Amino acid sequence: MSNLSDRPPPPSPPDKPGANTYSRFIPREELSSFSAWQPGAFGDTPAPAPGAAPQPTSGRRSAAAPAEPPPPTAQALAQLKAAREGGYHDGYRDGLAALESFKQTYSAQVSGQVGAVVQALQGQLDLLERDLAQRIASVALEIARQVVRDELKSQPGHVVVVAHEALSALLVTARHVSLRLHPEDQALVASGAAEALAARGARLVADARIARGGCLVESDIGTIDAQVATRWQRAAATLGQESSWVEPKPEGTEGASP
Repeated sequence: MSNLSDRPPPPSPPDKPGANTYSRFIPREELSSFSAWQPGAFGDTPAPAPGAAPQPTSGRRSAAAPAEPPPPTAQALAQLKAAREGGYHDGYRDGLAALESFKQTYSAQVSGQVGAVVQALQGQLDLLERDLAQRIASVALEIARQVVRDELKSQPGHVVVVAHEALSALLVTARHVSLRLHPEDQALVASGAAEALAARGARLVADARIARGGCLVESDIGTIDAQVATRWQRAAATLGQESSWVEPKPEGTEGASP
């Protein structure tokens, strides 16, 4: 007898009508979510139904969108305020320092310019003052010359005083004393200074080269020049001037007595 296990299995019963249809479609009861297909809806994302709420975006797109920063904390706001105030104070301080530096530089520059102008002006004033002083001295000497000339003409006896002063300036040890003077003044000195002449043993010598009002004392040890022209030059030198007693003569005229 053959073993029953070696027998082939019985053929499967034929499919019932509609069995293939059931295997090709999913029953509605087994669908959890679905939407009706609309024309133009292609790809993985179906077109939203009219009136349906928008579906949330996928996780990949949410990760790519920038995250909104969190609001600043109170500590961060305080630090920002402190930084702003510090920057303001630093800028204000630096601005004041720059302004002070500019003021000092500008003041030094202006002071230098003003000092240079004042120095130049002072130099011009000094030159003007010296020139004015020389002019005044020159005018004063010219006036004095005329006054002395008039005085010698109106008061010829002044020559006696000049002779006394010249003899007094001579040393006592001097010998061979002679007094030279203008011939017109000889008589005046002889009468007015007779005692002084006798005391020194001096003799009078008439010399037309000596201008009236002056004299020249000669001795063995020296000479005393008391002429009017010599004394005039000395007086002008004390004023820083060079002046001659004898005035320049006009051309075409002969010399006259000074």
